[in-house]
Amino acid sequence: MIYSEKVIDHFSCPRNVGEIADADGVGEVGNAKCGDIMKMYLKIDEATETVTDVKFKTFGCGAAIATSSIATEMILGKPVSEVLKLTNQAVVDALDGLPAVKLHCSVLAEEAVKSALSDYYTKKGIDPTTIKGLSAESHEEEREHERENED
Repeated sequence: MIYSEKVIDHFSCPRNVGEIADADGVGEVGNAKCGDIMKMYLKIDEATETVTDVKFKTFGCGAAIATSSIATEMILGKPVSEVLKLTNQAVVDALDGLPAVKLHCSVLAEEAVKSALSDYYTKKGIDPTTIKGLSAESHEEEREHERENED
């Protein structure tokens, strides 16, 4: 299996590792088949709806750690409206590609970010399924895509 230099860099020196004790949103996702588990913590400035801090903890393979790391870099400092548009393909592209058998890691990174955003909206009293980018249909599409890539 050949990894890009960016994947190796983010695995060897992951960015934004850790926890945020008073996080505005926390999301945890996992893949039972491969055993990868990602937990994402977001701090969001309520006035500007901007991600001011993001941390992650990932238990998994190098690709899982690399996708978590790059995803945090991609969303830090961005408005939530932009973060909602994060896709697993954007994560793959930012890493200059992933082997086909590791694409599920990029799906987990996207899902971890969106799970944290769902938690953020829930804490604000807003139904996350009403937010474009967090609807149940988009998550089902992600899970279907993940299942296709595992086979």
